[in-house]
Amino acid sequence: MSETVRQSRTKPLSGVRVLVGRARHQAGALSAELRKLGATVIEIPFIEIRKPRSFKPLDSALKNLAHYDWLILTSANGVEAMWERMQTLGLSWTGTNRKGKNRTSKDREGHDFSRADKVRRSEPALAAEGQPNNLRIAAIGPATKKAIEQRGRNVDLVPKEYVAESVVRSLKNKVKGKRVLLVRAKVARDVIPRELRRAGAQVDVVEAYETVVPELSGRRLRAVLKNPGGRRHVATFTSSSTVRNFVALLGGSRAAARMLHAFGGQECPPRTFPNRLLMASIGPVTSSTLGELGLPVDITAKEFTIPGLVEAIALAIEVRNHS
Repeated sequence: MSETVRQSRTKPLSGVRVLVGRARHQAGALSAELRKLGATVIEIPFIEIRKPRSFKPLDSALKNLAHYDWLILTSANGVEAMWERMQTLGLSWTGTNRKGKNRTSKDREGHDFSRADKVRRSEPALAAEGQPNNLRIAAIGPATKKAIEQRGRNVDLVPKEYVAESVVRSLKNKVKGKRVLLVRAKVARDVIPRELRRAGAQVDVVEAYETVVPELSGRRLRAVLKNPGGRRHVATFTSSSTVRNFVALLGGSRAAARMLHAFGGQECPPRTFPNRLLMASIGPVTSSTLGELGLPVDITAKEFTIPGLVEAIALAIEVRNHS
């Protein structure tokens, strides 16, 4: 077996340049998976995570979690932002603050934590002083679920598909007459609160963080796309926000389309792959946003996760290389 053939099997993305636009603190996981398969990765964040302008709505909800039946978290960013705020407020899952006498070394499910774990996990107050709590937690996908479990909590529900519509399908028969708290970004789709209210739930939506366009990324992104020697083969998009911000960084939809078409674009045939930027989407919602903004959708992950996106990219490259 030749070295070239061996490398194509073990490193299917060898020689492929991939543009990763996740937030700076999150890019590592996607970049690492791509590099394992031989890709050359360039990270230019299309999105930046910031604290909300006011914590009052979130603080109020966290202090009253005992009154909710369901907590819905739609991203790992939301989990991180929520837990960070709970640490600031000094809240614990047992319903006392961190100085309270009622805190124990076990969580609600009876799991023992080491001292390091206790320091790492500062969980929110889900019950008033000494009162039982029946709060259930729904996570939109495996990454969100993992972020919750790393903080010592069990997740009661993860939908079959990791999109808002699937969350609604999974919960709509469980929430009639229930109080639901949705913790999310400032700007997000209203599918979950709208449909759960129609199903008879009382839904409160609170902002835990906001996403903004990283100002410093624009010049670097344009330089990369204009440089023939540094052109990317694949651009990855992991949310609708990354799509919108990518377009904003390039000066709008028309400017983005012109720049992409300038070195191949949609009309470029498969065999001219070296000059063809492929747009890779993590799922149908992100793909829809690409289409709405006039951008091609070349690759969509079947499983709406980072591993699913990497697998889809590898498969697409393999197909194009053999076409």
